[in-house]
Amino acid sequence: MTNLWHGFADMGAVDGHEFVVDRGEGCYVWDEAGRRYLDATASLWYANVGFGRQEIADAAAAQLAKLHAYHVFGDFATRPVLDLADRLAAMAPVAGSKVFFTSGGSDSVDTAAKLARRYFHEIGQPERTVILTRSWAYHGMHAYGTALAGIGANRDALGELVADIELVAWDSADELAAAIDRIGAHRIAAFFCEPVVGAGGVRFAPEGYLQRVRQITRDAGALFVADEVITGFGRVGEWFASSRFDLQPDLLAFAKGVTSGYVPLGGVLAAPHITEPFWQGGVMWRHGYTYSGHTTACAAALANLDIMEREGLDTRAASMEGPLAAALAPLLDHPLVSEIRTGAGLLAAVQLDPARVDADASLPGRTAIACRDAGVMTRALAGGGLQISPALVISEAQLAELATGIGAGLESVSA
Repeated sequence: MTNLWHGFADMGAVDGHEFVVDRGEGCYVWDEAGRRYLDATASLWYANVGFGRQEIADAAAAQLAKLHAYHVFGDFATRPVLDLADRLAAMAPVAGSKVFFTSGGSDSVDTAAKLARRYFHEIGQPERTVILTRSWAYHGMHAYGTALAGIGANRDALGELVADIELVAWDSADELAAAIDRIGAHRIAAFFCEPVVGAGGVRFAPEGYLQRVRQITRDAGALFVADEVITGFGRVGEWFASSRFDLQPDLLAFAKGVTSGYVPLGGVLAAPHITEPFWQGGVMWRHGYTYSGHTTACAAALANLDIMEREGLDTRAASMEGPLAAALAPLLDHPLVSEIRTGAGLLAAVQLDPARVDADASLPGRTAIACRDAGVMTRALAGGGLQISPALVISEAQLAELATGIGAGLESVSA
């Protein structure tokens, strides 16, 4: 029997049947019985540099011993926070961006949403309150993020959390344009967009879609917000998907890969024209979190970025894009699989046959467990896809091991 209430879990099924992860190294984790598993998900998309990086642990330990944390409200700061802000600003897709730190991805999305509305208030357009979002979108689980969810189950039975949210199809620029025309461009504050839809099934936008919706948003005078909580920090073969696809976002939400999950941290990169009204003096944006820019988290992030830069993990992810697609391709021959989605760095999904998923909602979860029994950790995504987002240090031999394990899981479920 457990006293831990797990996230996204049927506790009646989990209670007393927990799978306890004990340690990790590289692309692998071990359970308490000592069995090794290749982690195809880098936990929840975040272990970009892999597990067991002593360099990050040492950086965090040194900072904990010196000054574990101090807030950054008002004029307070600590040196790791300032150094990380400068480093991220230099990496940002839009030159001259500023950095607002948070504790994680959900914080970052709520920060970006509030900032979008407050920005228009500051420039004399307070009627711009409507935020557009996409089907299949996952933008975290705070109030704004839940309201922005394109995964209906994440909003069920909660009522209206945030007003003026409109949903459009994830892959139709025409539908976005039509929604703006219907609502009125003068009322649109922002369009939230994952460059690659993540928890909604790892869905890659149609050719030209991202550039077109960016222009539609710009033409409406609204803000283009890139949710790069998953796609940031090398995952898609560049530091940010916004750089790979030349999106020039007004706001960019990040988390996960900034520390590779060693310590929770997130933030928002804001383009110069967004920060300008707040930098003139006389304006206080009453927003922030206790652990915004946590000192030890920032020290860990700096060590994490050192590793990523030294080992060229962003370009490594790009070089593994083809091998990942090749390793997964044979799985398409399995009768349970309807599609393999790849196309940007080390992100993919093995889509289970939608008809079978509709007939048996337990199929994706059972398949993920069968893959785990075969030595590969994956998880079921919205729509019945299996998540593939391994650590960026994965080798081609390990990609083959990953595909073999998923194949064995599929066979086990079929049998």
